[in-house]
Amino acid sequence: MEFLDHLFDTAPLLALFVTIALGYTIGKLTIGHFVLGGVAGTLLVGVGIGQFGIDIDPSIKSVFFALFIYAVGYQGGPQFFHALNLRSLNQLASAFVMCVVGLLCVLAAAWIFGLDRGTAAGLAAGGLTQSAIIGTAGEAIDRLNVSAAEMKVMQTNIAVGYAVCYIFGQLGPIILATWFIPMVMGWDIREEARKLAKQMSGGRTEIEPGEFEALRPVVTRVYQIASDSGAVGKSVQAINDALEDAKIEALYRSDKRLDIRDDTVVQSGDMVAVTGKIDGMVEAGRHLGSEISPPWAFDLVEESREIILTNSALADKTLAELRMEFKNGSHYGVYLTGIKRLGRDMPILRDVKLHKGDKLQFIGTPKDLDRVQQLIGYKITAAAVTDFVFFGLGMGIGMLLGMIEFHVAGIPVSIGSGGGCLLAGLFFGWLRSTHPRFGALPSGASNFLSNFGLAVFVAVVGISAGPQALTTLQQSGAQLFLLGVAVTIIPSITVFYFSYYVLRIRNPIEALACMIGGRSANPAFVALLDKAGNATPVVAFTVTYAVANVFLTIWGPIVVGVIDVNPTAGP
Repeated sequence: MEFLDHLFDTAPLLALFVTIALGYTIGKLTIGHFVLGGVAGTLLVGVGIGQFGIDIDPSIKSVFFALFIYAVGYQGGPQFFHALNLRSLNQLASAFVMCVVGLLCVLAAAWIFGLDRGTAAGLAAGGLTQSAIIGTAGEAIDRLNVSAAEMKVMQTNIAVGYAVCYIFGQLGPIILATWFIPMVMGWDIREEARKLAKQMSGGRTEIEPGEFEALRPVVTRVYQIASDSGAVGKSVQAINDALEDAKIEALYRSDKRLDIRDDTVVQSGDMVAVTGKIDGMVEAGRHLGSEISPPWAFDLVEESREIILTNSALADKTLAELRMEFKNGSHYGVYLTGIKRLGRDMPILRDVKLHKGDKLQFIGTPKDLDRVQQLIGYKITAAAVTDFVFFGLGMGIGMLLGMIEFHVAGIPVSIGSGGGCLLAGLFFGWLRSTHPRFGALPSGASNFLSNFGLAVFVAVVGISAGPQALTTLQQSGAQLFLLGVAVTIIPSITVFYFSYYVLRIRNPIEALACMIGGRSANPAFVALLDKAGNATPVVAFTVTYAVANVFLTIWGPIVVGVIDVNPTAGP
């Protein structure tokens, strides 16, 4: 122990990285659908390692939290601003009401039980499962006119409150969404998901990491044109027009590959490579001739490309409407195989609406993909290099916004650098989706910033809490846990029934997805996906999740500003 104490005193950053490594190792432990997660694991390990009395520069915490929250805003910007429209008004209202009811429950608990500002903020962070509240509330406490000792206790109480309330904060929505509410309402989640998928004209099974869909949606096959085929003497363009969801990609004649054009005429004995969806292959076989094994010299190079949707004319259109937009032939040889929104796979159903910023996965030849890309947006690899000019500008603007102070009921409140960077990230993320020529922050870079930034921030919070955390936990752990249960359950059930009966979100899958999205409950979302058996909950979840991430984050300084109890004062 003395060796570790000396080692961590000499190299405090070593303690920081050991905390992250051990915390994320513990966070991988899974019990059913419940996963502690790397953030909570890191906080707990940090409190343990903090018993050595390690002193880490607090500016490290501030910098990495700002990086984390800016990346979160940047990633969610396109979807957040898209959610602010009349078409998704009921889902937007559901998410906002969930955030407000959650805040009111935290304030009520603080007033009734005399919680200090730090404990109340920790209750909000854990009970509402929004880790960013730790940072925004901590920044607000740093600006209070209180003694250094009181400030230290309040910062510790944030970490303790979060740690105590977080576990049920994650577990509670899982129980509500997958068992309790469906039981009370008499719903069969799997059956309701099938009905919704059928209503949207399709469905798609969710697969686990490492698995793949053996029935490929797009295939390439080679046919030899029969002498009695209806394709003989017709142009490539005419044949493509006759085929459904398929296109001739290559043509061989007398063992030589021809450079095909729309007016190239197909002859008996030609070998043609046709790419398309499986249903289209059935029609191609009847129209062209017998399927054959590709000769050794037959080669066909195609590309899988992600394209970001930035064309305003295509936003809010369904997949069925998108197909009609491309009915002029511009879609030939290009096949949609995936949609991602906020990093989550969307169901490929004809009634799914596209949003600006969606990542569309296509398969086709580079030439065909280039043509479609001009109509949709830009190639994701075009943003392979971070635009540090706009990144620095965005962070700077965020810091300036955090310095602005406003009043709520006469109480001075500031969103701090965390809230400012969140707003700046939202704006620059949206700006990037509408003007892709500048402001690039690749998904790999933004994911690293958000994940590593949060990991470092939480590790420093845990380490700084140190021995004081155990004392606070012993004194009020049981009370905090029960308050956390209340803050988790009351808003969820209240807003579920409000959304179902008042906002008339009557579809069971959408109602449950709105409930868990409105409190950014990722584990509950995973559990609901598993129960549903398809991706139908994703659409409603992404709208409410994007809105909740913003409002829950700014509750931190609101809680600190409204609650006036300090640790040394009475209730």
